[in-house]
Amino acid sequence: MKKQTAGLFVLGAAGYAALELLWRGYTHWTMALTGGAVLVSLHRLRERVRGEPPLIRCLCGAVCITAAEYVVGCTVNRRWHLQVWDYSREKGNLHGQICPKYAALWALLSAPVMLPK
Repeated sequence: MKKQTAGLFVLGAAGYAALELLWRGYTHWTMALTGGAVLVSLHRLRERVRGEPPLIRCLCGAVCITAAEYVVGCTVNRRWHLQVWDYSREKGNLHGQICPKYAALWALLSAPVMLPK
């Protein structure tokens, strides 16, 4: 189990950093750590929501990712002032750390993890 968790963490860290590089052209080491933690969390969450319809599973994944993004954002951006991202110009944002647009994207991004049985 520890090897699987470590493997998921490394995969999530590398995968999320790669996605950010493709999307924004740069990333930050805190995003790699967040991506690793999120993939491990999604894997565990998938077991808990296994019997739910696909849309509900993806929404649960989006909530998990959005919650992690908010906690990390409040720490990294607001407390440590690293300014890794700023969604303050996005509609419906909360403290510039999360917004509905990216929460919807997280639902899509979580699908490969949350949908397999």
